[in-house]
Amino acid sequence: MTTATIETPGATRGAFATLVHGLRLAPEFREGIGVTLLLALLATGGRVVVPIAVQQTIDHGLNAPGGPNLALVRTACGLAAIAVLVTALAAYRMNVRLYRTTENGLAALRVRAFRRVHDLSVLHQASERRGSLVSRVTSDVDTISTFMQYGGMLIVVSVAQLALTTAIMLFWSWQLTLLVYACFLPLAVAVRFFQRRLAAAFKIVRERIGAMLGAVAESVVGATVIQAHGVQARTAGRIDDAVTATKQAQTKAQTIAATTFSSGELTAAVANGAVVVAGVLLGIGGHITIGRLVGFLFLVSLFVQPVQVATETLNEAQNAVAGLRRVLGVLDTPTDVADPGDDGLDLPEGPVGVRFSQVSFAYPDGPEVLHCVDLAIAPQTRVAVVGETGSGKTTFAKLLTRLMDPTRGEVLLSGLPLDRIRFDSLRRRVVMVPQDGFLFDSTVAANVRYGRPGATDEDIALAFTELGLADWVDQLPDGLHTAVGERGGSLSVGERQLVAITRAYIADPDLLVLDEATSAVDPATEVRLQRALDSLTRGRTTLAIAHRLSTAETADEVLVVDAGVVVERGPHAELVAAGGVYARLHASWVGQRG
Repeated sequence: MTTATIETPGATRGAFATLVHGLRLAPEFREGIGVTLLLALLATGGRVVVPIAVQQTIDHGLNAPGGPNLALVRTACGLAAIAVLVTALAAYRMNVRLYRTTENGLAALRVRAFRRVHDLSVLHQASERRGSLVSRVTSDVDTISTFMQYGGMLIVVSVAQLALTTAIMLFWSWQLTLLVYACFLPLAVAVRFFQRRLAAAFKIVRERIGAMLGAVAESVVGATVIQAHGVQARTAGRIDDAVTATKQAQTKAQTIAATTFSSGELTAAVANGAVVVAGVLLGIGGHITIGRLVGFLFLVSLFVQPVQVATETLNEAQNAVAGLRRVLGVLDTPTDVADPGDDGLDLPEGPVGVRFSQVSFAYPDGPEVLHCVDLAIAPQTRVAVVGETGSGKTTFAKLLTRLMDPTRGEVLLSGLPLDRIRFDSLRRRVVMVPQDGFLFDSTVAANVRYGRPGATDEDIALAFTELGLADWVDQLPDGLHTAVGERGGSLSVGERQLVAITRAYIADPDLLVLDEATSAVDPATEVRLQRALDSLTRGRTTLAIAHRLSTAETADEVLVVDAGVVVERGPHAELVAAGGVYARLHASWVGQRG
């Protein structure tokens, strides 16, 4: 098994290749694009009507042989007015369709990225800070939204406008057209140079923003620890450094963008001046009419506008591409713990047996933490796994619940390879209670209901009663409907664990994995919970990672792990009498209790 951090697999892709890849992963962006492009072309075509109307009005209306042709002037002005109206309506419909399509595409992209994060193994998630992962699904997608809605279609319209304007300019005066292109040729070369610099600059910007959000999120979540240790100044300095780094990256990127935009402005002014001077000289020589010269100046403005748009949206485009690369980095990251889906197997009904067959595990770039574990756990057996901190106990739980896969060997449940069992069957039959007892920002009842979505309040109340926790629930301000706050912050650590255990209880699993589930409760609550857990685990296969050895005392069997190796196995009484590793651990624990 190999595990990589969530980097952008397509980091070396060019901007165009990145956009094409993004459109492939989010086809919603392409919905109705044909009609939107047709409206864009209609809006673009309407813009050149005014310069043509100006040329016709001057050359064939005001300067008509025999005097002004007012009828032609009225017709040209009327057609120009209609064209302006049609252009405005087409642009309006184009923008409405574009916004709707863009939001549909972005919503789909956000949902896929979010779900992909949950598909990644705990190792992948641990390789990147939570704030950075959140930024990939939120702010990075927002940069794409800004570009798609305000820059993406504008670039398409600008290209069409540039091509149409060039065609008319060539028809009126190829000399002035060449002059205009000669003025803008150096800018085209410069834009390519600035594009590479902007791409690198905005890649750094997106990384800095992710790091800043990670630092802020970590500081908010750890506010209690920060206050308890009096490290507010150090934390503030760390946040300040992250904010400063983001500001510096943004400033550098915007400086490059401002230079690009200023270059466009300067080139536009030079082009207009050159056309006026050269046009007058051509007019004196009889090579261009007054109407065509005036209309040409209008066309130069239409020509300049797309070029200025290109320089203005270049920074948005590079920012969007940098954000898209980071989002695609999540979507393209292979899942090393993948759901076999329809090709997978369902766990057979009934009690679940466990088999570890020559299982070894090592974290990326680290030594093995489990070595050649080979053991079987009979169905309906309650097993406690004990050992020193760092001995590999929690790795047992993560492998058994397939939060990670072994480096070597395989884990089997009821004789089926764990990696062949479909996730919906596995998660329904196997439930884990983690040590931290995470709760969602909702009520006690809603958090318990995650274990069985269809459970009624009566079912939940009964679960608390069967666990001997009814009196605790009754003491809460609003009973089952008491709000627990973000991450369960309104409850104590022990109380959060009570809710988490009840959540597992109501799920009615066939295999229960307890990762030091009672380590955070007070002794009185531990006694009550232990009594409830005895009822919960009876008739079920249970593997309990035991910190407090009271769990081991009541287990059918104890596994003793030392430095990643199962060194002892047997009932509590036999292991104590054997005088080995477990006996020393138990004696130390008893001494601490005394």
